[in-house]
Amino acid sequence: MYIGRNIDSINNISTLDNLSFNGSDATFNLTQNSVAFVPVSADALQIQIDGVIQANNFTISGSTLTFDFVPSASSVCNSVKHFGVGLLTTVSDGAITEAKIGSGAVTSSKIASGVIPTSRPNVSPLIINGNQAISQRATSVASITSSGYHTIDRLRTNFSGTLGTWTQSQSTNVPTGKGFANSFKMDCTTADASPSVADRLSIRYNFEGQDLQLLKKGISDAEKITLAFWVKSSKTGVHIVNIVDQDNTRHISKSYTVSSSNTWEKVVLNFDGDTTGTLDDDNGQSLYIDFYLGAGTNYTSGTLATSWEAKNNVNTAVGQVNLADSTSNEWYITGIQLEVGEYSASNLPPFQHESFDNNLERCQRYFFKNNSVANMPMASGVCNGTNNARAVYYFPKTMRANPSLDKSSSTDFKVQIGGSVHDTTNVAFYYQNLNQALLYVDVSSGLTDGKGCLVIDDGGSNIFISGSAEL
Repeated sequence: MYIGRNIDSINNISTLDNLSFNGSDATFNLTQNSVAFVPVSADALQIQIDGVIQANNFTISGSTLTFDFVPSASSVCNSVKHFGVGLLTTVSDGAITEAKIGSGAVTSSKIASGVIPTSRPNVSPLIINGNQAISQRATSVASITSSGYHTIDRLRTNFSGTLGTWTQSQSTNVPTGKGFANSFKMDCTTADASPSVADRLSIRYNFEGQDLQLLKKGISDAEKITLAFWVKSSKTGVHIVNIVDQDNTRHISKSYTVSSSNTWEKVVLNFDGDTTGTLDDDNGQSLYIDFYLGAGTNYTSGTLATSWEAKNNVNTAVGQVNLADSTSNEWYITGIQLEVGEYSASNLPPFQHESFDNNLERCQRYFFKNNSVANMPMASGVCNGTNNARAVYYFPKTMRANPSLDKSSSTDFKVQIGGSVHDTTNVAFYYQNLNQALLYVDVSSGLTDGKGCLVIDDGGSNIFISGSAEL
């Protein structure tokens, strides 16, 4: 019995002349109606001897068949069949070479999702804190009308002119079952239904040029990129995402549509690679992504720049709805990921979830805030006379650039020498670099020149030292 495909249902089978065995020959000529026949391959032949299908025990060279054994003279060849183009066979390992595949024949759309694991060129996510888990500055800030980093790390509020008043927060409203615990929320608290021509509001993510060299921007094989995120808005309609090459003053925009009010929706946007203008290989701002919430006609009166072009403001946010037109409007985003390559919703690589610690460390390259706990040491040093100490404060992470340092009130700190503690009258930063800063700490009196000391907090609840090296 032969168990397998129903060969009688296949239309491209050829029946060849049966073989005759003499007990001494292992090589035979294949013929059909006494005419030499050349099979497409050994796998295309089905040879039955004494009722047994032969497999992996013969080779083909032209029309010549050679068995790995010598058939007995008493054996009977029951049939020789040839299966033409369309035969389904098991391909040997390594049998398919690049030369046998037509250029461009294998595309992502022809490969089932998950069959081939996605291999990213980047080990860590290109978007830091894309899950909105880190919010060092604050979890909620009200009355926002100006640009800056207010709450969630790495997302900057970007105003030109004025466009409403907003409360920004780290929200727990997230898409169900997608592995996210937080989202970035913008809530309009004072409306502006008629933006001035120069008004705009966006949420911006900034990149260092040295982190995007893998995009090969500015050369002939520049990489396409895919931006994906989850979004929820009370206002339906067209929204714009604009990517700007700051180094070469170029940009590209894509639109997405919020179809259902107050419903989480997945957005996947494809952007062509740009063969013009390389990105600087340094720690400066080379590229940024703007998620638009509203814009005046200076940014909406042209034709949307869906291909890379020299930056032209009027082509930036064409079609953008105005989320500032009502105090009922809210906008949420989470799960932001940027992938090298062109993907659709069906084959997009999964979001790269990092541990909280790794995520925080990457954020601290740009900003840190050390909120001290009662009487904990913050810096160590040596007394310089009776009313001054000098102490080294180490940053939690090597910063992108020399940071702008800030602190709570100078009277929030103390200097400890042994068992004695002295209230501070002034604390100032000197001689900082990417990793540390020297603190000059003054007290009224009581220090001993040359003695080691600790700078500690005074036990209050709002004591901090922070540093910013944001783009």
